[in-house]
Amino acid sequence: MGMRFTVLSSGSTGNATVVDNGEIKLLIDVGFSAKKMELLMKERELEASSIDAILVTHEHSDHIKGLGALARKYDLPIYANEKTWEELDRQIGVIAEGNKRVMETGGIEEFGTLRVESFGISHDAAEPVGYCFYEGEQKLSVVTDLGYMSEKVKEKITDSDSLVLETNHDVDMLRVGHYPWSIKRRILGDKGHLSNEAAGEALCDVLTHKTKSVYMAHLSRDHNLMDLARLTVNNIVQERAPEAKQLRLMDTYFDRSTKWDVLDSE
Repeated sequence: MGMRFTVLSSGSTGNATVVDNGEIKLLIDVGFSAKKMELLMKERELEASSIDAILVTHEHSDHIKGLGALARKYDLPIYANEKTWEELDRQIGVIAEGNKRVMETGGIEEFGTLRVESFGISHDAAEPVGYCFYEGEQKLSVVTDLGYMSEKVKEKITDSDSLVLETNHDVDMLRVGHYPWSIKRRILGDKGHLSNEAAGEALCDVLTHKTKSVYMAHLSRDHNLMDLARLTVNNIVQERAPEAKQLRLMDTYFDRSTKWDVLDSE
Protein backbone atom coordinates (compact mmCIF):
# COMPACT_ATOMS: atom_id res chain seq x y z
CA MET A 1 0.00 0.00 0.00
CA GLY A 2 3.00 2.33 0.23
CA MET A 3 2.92 5.01 2.92
CA ARG A 4 -0.04 6.88 4.36
CA PHE A 5 -0.47 9.24 7.27
CA THR A 6 -3.04 11.10 9.33
CA VAL A 7 -2.60 14.14 11.56
CA LEU A 8 -4.66 13.04 14.55
CA SER A 9 -4.63 16.56 15.99
CA SER A 10 -2.44 19.63 15.80
CA GLY A 11 -2.27 22.84 17.80
CA SER A 12 -1.28 24.30 21.13
CA THR A 13 -3.65 21.93 22.96
CA GLY A 14 -2.04 18.77 21.61
CA ASN A 15 -0.22 17.13 18.70
CA ALA A 16 -0.05 13.62 17.27
CA THR A 17 0.46 12.05 13.84
CA VAL A 18 0.42 8.45 12.63
CA VAL A 19 2.50 7.10 9.74
CA ASP A 20 1.59 3.67 8.35
CA ASN A 21 3.15 1.58 5.58
CA GLY A 22 0.77 -1.37 5.86
CA GLU A 23 3.07 -3.33 8.16
CA ILE A 24 4.42 -0.74 10.60
CA LYS A 25 2.49 2.03 12.35
CA LEU A 26 4.46 4.82 14.00
CA LEU A 27 3.03 7.50 16.27
CA ILE A 28 4.75 10.89 16.34
CA ASP A 29 4.12 12.59 19.70
CA VAL A 30 1.34 11.93 22.21
CA GLY A 31 -0.07 15.34 23.05
CA PHE A 32 -3.28 14.11 24.71
CA SER A 33 -4.30 11.73 27.46
CA ALA A 34 -4.19 8.04 26.58
CA LYS A 35 -8.01 7.97 26.50
CA LYS A 36 -8.19 10.90 24.09
CA MET A 37 -5.50 9.36 21.91
CA GLU A 38 -7.50 6.14 21.66
CA LEU A 39 -10.56 8.12 20.54
CA LEU A 40 -8.60 10.08 17.94
CA MET A 41 -7.15 6.88 16.52
CA LYS A 42 -10.56 5.24 16.33
CA GLU A 43 -11.68 8.11 14.09
CA ARG A 44 -9.25 6.64 11.55
CA GLU A 45 -10.16 3.01 12.34
CA LEU A 46 -6.96 2.51 14.29
CA GLU A 47 -6.46 0.66 17.53
CA ALA A 48 -3.81 1.98 19.89
CA SER A 49 -2.62 -1.60 20.33
CA SER A 50 -1.60 -1.64 16.66
CA ILE A 51 1.04 1.07 17.13
CA ASP A 52 4.57 -0.31 16.87
CA ALA A 53 6.57 2.62 18.31
CA ILE A 54 6.37 6.25 19.38
CA LEU A 55 8.71 8.96 18.11
CA VAL A 56 9.08 12.12 20.22
CA THR A 57 9.92 15.52 18.74
CA HIS A 58 10.47 17.31 22.06
CA GLU A 59 9.33 17.39 25.66
CA HIS A 60 6.72 20.17 25.74
CA SER A 61 3.41 19.07 27.24
CA ASP A 62 1.37 19.50 24.05
CA HIS A 63 3.54 16.75 22.55
CA ILE A 64 3.95 14.31 25.47
CA LYS A 65 0.89 14.70 27.72
CA GLY A 66 -0.20 11.08 27.34
CA LEU A 67 3.16 9.59 26.40
CA GLY A 68 3.89 7.71 29.59
CA ALA A 69 0.37 6.38 30.08
CA LEU A 70 -0.02 5.18 26.49
CA ALA A 71 3.42 3.58 26.38
CA ARG A 72 2.82 1.73 29.66
CA LYS A 73 -0.69 0.58 28.71
CA TYR A 74 0.38 -0.89 25.36
CA ASP A 75 4.03 -1.69 26.14
CA LEU A 76 5.31 0.60 23.40
CA PRO A 77 8.93 1.56 22.71
CA ILE A 78 9.66 5.29 22.77
CA TYR A 79 12.36 6.86 20.57
CA ALA A 80 13.97 10.19 21.52
CA ASN A 81 17.46 11.66 21.74
CA GLU A 82 19.39 11.65 25.02
CA LYS A 83 18.74 15.29 25.96
CA THR A 84 15.03 14.84 25.38
CA TRP A 85 15.09 11.64 27.46
CA GLU A 86 16.60 13.60 30.35
CA GLU A 87 13.49 15.80 30.31
CA LEU A 88 11.07 12.93 29.69
CA ASP A 89 12.38 11.01 32.67
CA ARG A 90 11.23 13.89 34.89
CA GLN A 91 7.80 14.16 33.32
CA ILE A 92 6.27 10.90 32.09
CA GLY A 93 6.80 8.45 34.93
CA VAL A 94 8.46 5.07 34.88
CA ILE A 95 9.06 3.49 31.47
CA ALA A 96 10.35 -0.06 31.07
CA GLU A 97 14.07 0.11 30.31
CA GLY A 98 13.59 -2.00 27.20
CA ASN A 99 11.17 0.59 25.83
CA LYS A 100 13.52 3.55 26.29
CA ARG A 101 15.19 3.80 22.89
CA VAL A 102 17.77 6.47 22.07
CA MET A 103 17.63 7.88 18.56
CA GLU A 104 20.23 10.58 18.28
CA THR A 105 19.56 13.72 16.29
CA GLY A 106 20.51 13.04 12.70
CA GLY A 107 20.14 9.31 13.27
CA ILE A 108 18.28 6.83 11.10
CA GLU A 109 16.08 3.98 12.31
CA GLU A 110 14.57 1.28 10.14
CA PHE A 111 11.21 -0.27 10.95
CA GLY A 112 10.90 -2.99 8.36
CA THR A 113 10.96 -1.16 5.03
CA LEU A 114 9.97 2.15 6.66
CA ARG A 115 13.05 4.31 7.24
CA VAL A 116 12.99 7.27 9.63
CA GLU A 117 15.56 10.07 9.83
CA SER A 118 15.58 12.76 12.51
CA PHE A 119 17.02 16.25 12.13
CA GLY A 120 17.59 19.12 14.52
CA ILE A 121 15.34 22.19 14.57
CA SER A 122 15.37 25.50 16.46
CA HIS A 123 12.91 25.64 19.38
CA ASP A 124 13.08 26.34 23.11
CA ALA A 125 13.35 22.71 24.13
CA ALA A 126 16.22 20.44 25.15
CA GLU A 127 17.03 19.10 21.67
CA PRO A 128 13.95 19.29 19.41
CA VAL A 129 13.75 17.40 16.14
CA GLY A 130 11.69 16.90 13.02
CA TYR A 131 11.39 13.63 11.11
CA CYS A 132 11.55 12.41 7.53
CA PHE A 133 9.89 9.11 6.63
CA TYR A 134 10.90 7.07 3.60
CA GLU A 135 9.10 4.13 2.00
CA GLY A 136 10.66 3.22 -1.31
CA GLU A 137 10.69 6.46 -3.34
CA GLN A 138 8.09 8.09 -1.10
CA LYS A 139 9.04 10.78 1.40
CA LEU A 140 7.04 12.46 4.14
CA SER A 141 8.48 15.24 6.32
CA VAL A 142 7.02 16.33 9.66
CA VAL A 143 8.39 19.60 11.04
CA THR A 144 6.64 21.85 13.54
CA ASP A 145 7.69 23.94 16.57
CA LEU A 146 10.59 25.80 15.02
CA GLY A 147 11.42 29.47 15.25
CA TYR A 148 12.95 29.64 11.79
CA MET A 149 13.68 27.37 8.85
CA SER A 150 17.44 26.87 8.65
CA GLU A 151 19.21 25.85 5.47
CA LYS A 152 19.96 22.46 7.04
CA VAL A 153 16.27 21.86 7.72
CA LYS A 154 15.38 22.95 4.20
CA GLU A 155 17.93 20.49 2.85
CA LYS A 156 16.40 17.65 4.86
CA ILE A 157 12.79 18.24 3.84
CA THR A 158 13.35 19.14 0.17
CA ASP A 159 11.79 16.78 -2.37
CA SER A 160 9.09 15.48 -0.02
CA ASP A 161 5.90 14.02 -1.47
CA SER A 162 4.07 15.60 1.43
CA LEU A 163 4.91 17.82 4.39
CA VAL A 164 3.34 18.49 7.76
CA LEU A 165 4.61 22.03 8.31
CA GLU A 166 4.03 24.56 11.06
CA THR A 167 2.01 27.67 10.21
CA ASN A 168 1.58 28.82 13.78
CA HIS A 169 0.63 32.47 13.68
CA ASP A 170 -0.08 35.59 11.71
CA VAL A 171 2.51 38.13 12.81
CA ASP A 172 0.09 41.07 12.91
CA MET A 173 -2.52 39.12 14.88
CA LEU A 174 0.14 38.05 17.37
CA ARG A 175 1.51 41.56 17.83
CA VAL A 176 -1.90 43.03 18.69
CA GLY A 177 -3.03 39.96 20.66
CA HIS A 178 -3.54 39.68 24.41
CA TYR A 179 -0.36 37.75 25.24
CA PRO A 180 2.26 39.50 27.40
CA TRP A 181 5.15 40.88 25.38
CA SER A 182 7.54 38.32 26.89
CA ILE A 183 5.51 35.50 25.35
CA LYS A 184 5.10 37.31 22.04
CA ARG A 185 8.85 37.81 21.90
CA ARG A 186 9.40 34.09 22.55
CA ILE A 187 6.98 33.07 19.78
CA LEU A 188 8.50 35.53 17.31
CA GLY A 189 12.07 34.56 18.19
CA ASP A 190 14.42 32.09 16.53
CA LYS A 191 13.43 29.43 19.06
CA GLY A 192 9.70 30.09 18.92
CA HIS A 193 7.17 29.22 16.23
CA LEU A 194 6.97 29.57 12.46
CA SER A 195 4.62 32.24 11.09
CA ASN A 196 2.40 31.87 8.03
CA GLU A 197 4.72 34.13 6.06
CA ALA A 198 7.88 32.30 7.10
CA ALA A 199 6.30 28.95 6.25
CA GLY A 200 5.29 30.17 2.80
CA GLU A 201 8.74 31.57 2.10
CA ALA A 202 10.45 28.38 3.26
CA LEU A 203 8.16 26.26 1.09
CA CYS A 204 9.35 28.08 -2.01
CA ASP A 205 12.84 26.74 -1.31
CA VAL A 206 11.88 23.10 -0.73
CA LEU A 207 9.06 22.38 -3.18
CA THR A 208 9.83 20.10 -6.13
CA HIS A 209 7.74 18.41 -8.79
CA LYS A 210 7.22 15.57 -6.30
CA THR A 211 5.51 17.66 -3.65
CA LYS A 212 1.76 17.18 -3.81
CA SER A 213 0.48 18.33 -0.42
CA VAL A 214 1.39 20.48 2.56
CA TYR A 215 -0.54 20.16 5.83
CA MET A 216 -0.61 23.46 7.70
CA ALA A 217 -0.06 22.50 11.31
CA HIS A 218 0.17 23.76 14.88
CA LEU A 219 -2.04 26.80 14.29
CA SER A 220 -2.52 29.18 17.19
CA ARG A 221 -6.17 29.40 18.20
CA ASP A 222 -5.63 33.01 19.34
CA HIS A 223 -3.38 34.42 16.65
CA ASN A 224 -4.23 32.65 13.42
CA LEU A 225 -7.08 31.48 11.22
CA MET A 226 -6.93 28.50 8.88
CA ASP A 227 -8.31 30.55 5.98
CA LEU A 228 -5.70 33.24 6.64
CA ALA A 229 -2.86 30.72 6.85
CA ARG A 230 -3.94 29.09 3.60
CA LEU A 231 -4.32 32.43 1.81
CA THR A 232 -0.95 33.73 3.00
CA VAL A 233 0.97 30.58 2.12
CA ASN A 234 -0.80 30.20 -1.23
CA ASN A 235 -0.12 33.80 -2.26
CA ILE A 236 3.59 33.48 -1.50
CA VAL A 237 3.95 30.13 -3.26
CA GLN A 238 2.02 31.25 -6.33
CA GLU A 239 4.17 34.36 -6.61
CA ARG A 240 7.55 32.77 -6.01
CA ALA A 241 7.01 29.16 -7.13
CA PRO A 242 4.28 29.24 -9.79
CA GLU A 243 5.44 25.86 -11.10
CA ALA A 244 3.92 24.28 -7.96
CA LYS A 245 0.42 24.32 -9.47
CA GLN A 246 -0.30 20.79 -8.30
CA LEU A 247 0.31 21.66 -4.64
CA ARG A 248 -2.60 21.09 -2.26
CA LEU A 249 -2.67 23.11 0.97
CA MET A 250 -4.43 20.98 3.56
CA ASP A 251 -6.02 21.88 6.89
CA THR A 252 -5.27 20.27 10.23
CA TYR A 253 -7.50 20.48 13.29
CA PHE A 254 -7.13 20.82 17.04
CA ASP A 255 -10.22 18.71 17.75
CA ARG A 256 -10.27 15.98 15.09
CA SER A 257 -8.08 14.03 12.72
CA THR A 258 -7.37 14.50 9.04
CA LYS A 259 -8.36 11.86 6.53
CA TRP A 260 -5.71 9.36 5.57
CA ASP A 261 -3.39 10.74 2.90
CA VAL A 262 -1.92 7.97 0.76
CA LEU A 263 1.33 8.98 -0.92
CA ASP A 264 1.61 8.19 -4.62
CA SER A 265 4.23 5.66 -5.62
CA GLU A 266 4.98 7.55 -8.81
